[in-house]
Amino acid sequence: MPLTLTRAATVLSLSQLAAEAEGPAGGSPQPPKGMLSTPDKAVRDVAACASLLPLYSFPSADGFQAKRVRSFGSFQDLAAAGSGASAVPDVDDGAGSDEEVLSLDGTASSGASDAGQVVPQRSVLDALLLGEWEDRAEAGLFRYDVTACPTKLVPGAYGFIAQCNEGRLSKKRPTEFRIDQVAQDFDDGKFNFKKALQKEVLFMFEPAPFRISKPSFQPAVAPRTSPNLVFINVSPIEYGHVLLVPRALDNLPQLVGPDTLLLALQFAREADNPYFRLAFNSLGAYGTINHLHFQAYYLAAPFAMERAPTAPLNLLALERAAAAAAATQEVAGIDCEPCAAPPAAPAFASIPSVPGKARRRASGVRVERLLEYPVRTLVFEAGDSLAELAELVGTACQRLTAANVPHNFFIADCGARVFLFPNCFAEKKALGLIPEDVLESQVDPAAWEIAGHIVLKRQQDYDEVTQESAWRLLELASCSEQRFAEVARVALDGLL
Repeated sequence: MPLTLTRAATVLSLSQLAAEAEGPAGGSPQPPKGMLSTPDKAVRDVAACASLLPLYSFPSADGFQAKRVRSFGSFQDLAAAGSGASAVPDVDDGAGSDEEVLSLDGTASSGASDAGQVVPQRSVLDALLLGEWEDRAEAGLFRYDVTACPTKLVPGAYGFIAQCNEGRLSKKRPTEFRIDQVAQDFDDGKFNFKKALQKEVLFMFEPAPFRISKPSFQPAVAPRTSPNLVFINVSPIEYGHVLLVPRALDNLPQLVGPDTLLLALQFAREADNPYFRLAFNSLGAYGTINHLHFQAYYLAAPFAMERAPTAPLNLLALERAAAAAAATQEVAGIDCEPCAAPPAAPAFASIPSVPGKARRRASGVRVERLLEYPVRTLVFEAGDSLAELAELVGTACQRLTAANVPHNFFIADCGARVFLFPNCFAEKKALGLIPEDVLESQVDPAAWEIAGHIVLKRQQDYDEVTQESAWRLLELASCSEQRFAEVARVALDGLL
């Protein structure tokens, strides 16, 4: 099944949108273009060099209303697609047949793909980000051509997506940190984004200092003391793969709190495109750089996690059910079915304290758990406030960090939903509980893989991948039901 991206025939610049002006007669307006005054200097030198960077300013008002949650329906919708129904009926309704379609191999064609899976640009941030990203691609800043990496839909009811990306094995930066400790001090001697060149920066992403109703763009502006920066990922997984680095010069380690998570949710809201998702990997859950960053990219298909059913979360009922399962099955700790004789995991005697202001209960955020999925996951759905969602999920992440629980999360539906999951794969690997054939694949499931985009590093694994093998890989990252109940209590007790 071809996965495609749609490029709208006409894209308005931010300044044109803000002024509600029409494009020039006789031609289509072009996307905004940023300018870097010192592209070959390091990011850490922006002040010393009086550097100028492009600036995208967005409305800072908290009002939020998701246009659609569950943008891609359910597993039942996917099964119906096999009989001729649209695979993604919600977001693809109304897509024009005269749009230009850009395939993953870089070729253009007219009309929608055979599966109807196309990605229209839905916001000016889309146009800005993709225009700047393609500019860096033409300049040769990426370590490999990700559009040459084959991608396919894995047959089966779950709709896992597989990619063969051998560059992620041979050219990706190796991990420089311990994998058994989530919170580690920032180390300026190891790689961090201050060492990246300014030409890897696409633009600054900042809330407007005054009230505005629409975003604005300035092609070259002196940055504030520590700007929020959007970088290219030089080892990309997909088209438009970028890194959002909050307060890039403040030496923030790879730890999330409510304020930095809010920025990531605002980034998703500004993109306003359900095909654009964000993800976070803590240390110990395959975060490889201890400098706070979120990953984001476009994928012209649903992630399996987005389609999975959910059920309301009841902490007490969850703990009781887990205890009963443990008593019946004699299961404890971090085990899962494929792993024999797992060690007992330490129980959390108390809720870890998190410094800062008192946390109020989240009244408008719906909290559920994922069902019928290989990795046990908490699901948070926003009400009418992104700040409230960020407060709850960010506090949960802080608690998991304090308890030294490696975790990932996945942001979908334009910021309306966050999937948070503890990741036990590295711990199981250290204990010798990962099967040899899985180790040989050298795939360590992080946020993208667990969400359903399986990035394989060998052609043989790509050729042979099945729904069953994908499920088995992801299941190894999951904790047991008992451990999940403990983690959920640590993360959320007193907050709901």
